[in-house]
Amino acid sequence: MKPQIIGVRFQEVGKIYHFDASTVDEIRIGDRVIVDTARGQQLGEVTNLVDDPESSHDKSLKPVERKATPRDLILKKDWQNKEIEALINCRERSSQLHLQRVKFIAAEFNFDGSRLNIMYNSDNEEKVDLKSLRSDIGKIYPKAKVDLRQIGPRDVAKIIGGMGACGLEKRCCSNFITEFSPISIKMAKEQGISLTPAEITGMCGRLRCCLVYEYQNYVDARKELPKRGKKVKTPRGDGKVTHVNPLSFSVTVDIPNEGRSEFFREELEPWDELEALRRKTKE
Repeated sequence: MKPQIIGVRFQEVGKIYHFDASTVDEIRIGDRVIVDTARGQQLGEVTNLVDDPESSHDKSLKPVERKATPRDLILKKDWQNKEIEALINCRERSSQLHLQRVKFIAAEFNFDGSRLNIMYNSDNEEKVDLKSLRSDIGKIYPKAKVDLRQIGPRDVAKIIGGMGACGLEKRCCSNFITEFSPISIKMAKEQGISLTPAEITGMCGRLRCCLVYEYQNYVDARKELPKRGKKVKTPRGDGKVTHVNPLSFSVTVDIPNEGRSEFFREELEPWDELEALRRKTKE
């Protein structure tokens, strides 16, 4: 049987997971399918078909059980309408149990209501004992297996949504980011961005996701440009680099008796290379 690998997404802006759809006929992008996951059966949307399934076929991939029926879609919608109620019940019971420093962010039923995932975040991000709460919520929804899952501040911001720190009406994480990339202070330094917390911190309280967008462009450009403090030869005379401008692929050079001027990479001859060439010529 020819393998057919598909990508499936369970949320509008969520990570894509791959499944084996070899047993399902005529599957297309946009179809809704029922698959078995670590959190029970889920209903997801087909986002892509793998171009070369033979080379990428993974025997560990779970199979697609079937295409979703109109009844499945109605059932999914019905349980989605009950998610706010489940979240309110969870918050009320949490208050009664006097749980401190725990915020319950969202509740999510799978398509048939057999699993209820409640996502929470704690101020210190340490594990919290929620066995009693899980038991109480299970009594309210006896047909559902209740799972309380701790998430990080970036995931909280993604779920809540809202305006970004930069002023965009919708945060990047809620708009198009499906997976969070590692971000470091080094990325801000490399791009010459002020390290003031207000400049580099997102609404989630963590380093902004956008710091990674142009980081590699800066790294690649700096490899081709002379470093700050390096002596270079320009069309207007020899000088020293005072500032590197990676985005315009240029540098600012301080030339004695001339002042500072901006030059593109192709206009420069590094001083060290020039001196080496002169020595070689003399020899």
